[in-house]
Parts: sequence; structure tokens; C-alpha cells
Amino acid sequence: MELLSRVLLWKLVLLQGTAVLAFSGPSGPATAGSAVVSEAAVNWAAGGGAVLRCQSPRMVWTQDRLHDHQRVVHWDLSGGGHGPARRLMDMYSAGEQRVYEPRDRGRLLLSPAAFHDGNFSLLILAAEETDEGLYTCNLHHHYCHLYESLAIRLEVTDDPLAAGARWDGEKEVLAVERGAPALLTCVNRAHVWTDRHVEEAQQVVHWDRQPPGVPHDRADRLLDLYASGERRAYGPPFLRDRVTVGADAFARGDFSLRIDRLELADEGTYSCHLHHHYCGLHERRVFHLKVTEPAVEPRPRDSPGNGSSHSSAPGPDPTLARGHSVINVIVPEGRAHFFQQLGYVLATLLLFILLLITVVLATRYEYSDKKLGKSKGKDVNMAELTVVSGDQTLYRGEDIQLDYKNNILKERAELAHSPLPAKNIDLDKEFRKEYCK
Repeated sequence: MELLSRVLLWKLVLLQGTAVLAFSGPSGPATAGSAVVSEAAVNWAAGGGAVLRCQSPRMVWTQDRLHDHQRVVHWDLSGGGHGPARRLMDMYSAGEQRVYEPRDRGRLLLSPAAFHDGNFSLLILAAEETDEGLYTCNLHHHYCHLYESLAIRLEVTDDPLAAGARWDGEKEVLAVERGAPALLTCVNRAHVWTDRHVEEAQQVVHWDRQPPGVPHDRADRLLDLYASGERRAYGPPFLRDRVTVGADAFARGDFSLRIDRLELADEGTYSCHLHHHYCGLHERRVFHLKVTEPAVEPRPRDSPGNGSSHSSAPGPDPTLARGHSVINVIVPEGRAHFFQQLGYVLATLLLFILLLITVVLATRYEYSDKKLGKSKGKDVNMAELTVVSGDQTLYRGEDIQLDYKNNILKERAELAHSPLPAKNIDLDKEFRKEYCK
């Protein structure tokens, strides 16, 4: 009957355990944005291969073949005259419990629903003097490689007024009366300890690339890797077919990026992002890649007089050893650029010359038109002036009224004042007329 009452008391204490959250363990890792855990500058020669190391054992994906035994809580006791720390009991997330000491069976109890409500508190039904010491509540997540611990010191006293809980600055100190139940509180309701997710859908790795001068928020995505086996390739075409990550990356936790046939255009900042949403892992590793010209090996000199210079075959072309990418891509592109600029200059000069010739011809044509117009204007004015002067002569001739003594004088006067054309005069006839008078 006494044992039944104590069990009922333990259940009541567990229901009220949420009121003692001030002494609960940490709430698990935060799931903030990716944190930069490493940053390195690497140099590789053009034409060869480059490997950017990105490894993490926490990203290794393994199937749960042990029926969710990857999460476990165990209580340890150290001090109190017991020598080194000893394991008291443990419980897996599937609900299986194990008590190590025969005397503790039936005295130490854990809630079977601990991995559902996050309450891992240990109940001691009847505290004894041998139960004093430092208790540690240890939470282990083997899949996520998480280890969390909470320490509580238990003191057994005969004074009922001294019973209670206090904080010594580092841990909780619980004092209980001899023979009374003691509840060692350990509460952690983080989802990683209470929920189960589809693990292969929670892990993703991606590689980004930033060309020189481009900020991180405008980086280009190169690869997406999922624990389910799905892969997606992005990035520029000249680089997409030359970057690879191992097919067993999630089995080994090695997500290193390999770039084949390295070129000068591959320079930039590469970022490896590791995301494990189930375990709360968000890490980023940054690599500043610089591509250098390959070193040219000096040709060995032949010793004089041994005839090897005539019999040996010619050595390989050093330009071919450096790879065809530099010769076929960079050099022809520079020559084409030079001739293109030269064509622009010559076309501009020819256009300027044609424009200058057009302006000169137009100017000369306009000048000749003006000169011809002036000469025509002068002839018209002289003709008009002659007509006007003739009219004035006629007008004056009509106004003058003179009396002439004979017709000869009158005709002479008319001829003098009239612009009429000269007449053919027969002098013999005129003399005859004058003689007859």
C-alpha cells in the first residue's frame, strides 16, 4: 500500500514538473542562418584540377535500422563516497529502460513518454543517505552527433525545514528529507529530442560561386545535393560540366568540390553550405580561389660532344602541356578584339573623309551659283536703265516745242533728241533739194 501511494505521488510530481523550468537543460541548438565556420584562400595552376575541401561527419546519412535507438538519455552519479562516476539507468527513444544496480530497480523511475513530452526527470522514491552526490542527466543523439548534459546535486537531510531547491551559481542543489521522494528535474523540449522527421528530406548541401566583385547575396548556384540522391546542376555552361562532387558524399560526409581543367575565368569565391534541418546544423565554408599561370619547366641542356642533340627527338611543346584552354580561348579572342577595334577606327576615318568631300563640293556649287546670279542681275539692270533713259529722252523731246526755219534743221534736231535708229540718207538727193531751194 505504501509503494502504491509513492507511485501515485511520483505521477503527480511529473505532471507538475513543468513548473520547475528554471532548472531545465538547454533548449537545443539554434537554427539561425548559416554560420561561417572556415574561410581560406587557395591557389591552383591553370590546366590542372582543383579540390575545395568541405567535410562534416554530422552530415553523414545513415538509416535508422535500430528502430529509433539513436536517441538515448542516461543518468550518472558521482561523489558521495561511491568512488568514480557510475551509470544508474538509461532509456532509448523507443521506450526501453535499463537499470544497472539491482538495489535501484523499483526505486529509480523515468517517464516512458520522456521522448514525446521532453521530460527526462529522474524520480527516487525513497531518498537515502547513500543517494547523495552529483547527478548528471545526459542526452545523446547519435544520428545528429548532439551531446547535452545537466548537473544536479542531491543532499539528504533529517531537518524538514532544510528541504528545498536552490541555485549555487552553476547548478541546482536539491535538499530532501530522508525517506522522502526526490525529483531531479531535466526538461528539454527541443524538437530534435521529441519529434521524428523524414531524415533524407532534411539534409541538403549546395555550392555557390561569386565572380570577382560580386557580393554574397548575388552569388550563382552551382550544385544542389540531397540525401535522397537527387542532384541539380546550375551555373554558367563553361563551368557546369567541369565541377563534380563524389557520388557517396552523404555516406562519407565529404562534399568536396572538384574542378577539372581549371581556367583563368574560374577565379572567384566558392561557398559550401551544409544544412541539416532535423539536427539544426547550418554551416558555411568559404574558399577564395585564385588561378595562376602554370610553371614552365626548363628544358634540360645536352652536354656538348655526346651527339645527343642530333639523335634525340624534339621535346614536347610546352604550350600543349599547359592545356588547350588558354590557347584556344584567350589568345584568339584577344586578336579578334584588336582587329575589331582597328576596323572601327578605319570606318570612322573613311566616313569623316567622305563627309569632308561632300561639304567641299556643296560649298563650291553654292559659290558658283551666287556668282552667276550676280552677273545676270547686272545685265537686267543695264537694260532697264537704257529703257528708262530712252523714255526720259522721248519725254523731253515731246516737251520741247521749237520753231525751225526749214525742214533740215528740224530733222537734225529730232535726230539729236530721238534714240531712233539711224536712217540711210542719200547725200546727192539732199544736195539737190537744197540747190532747188
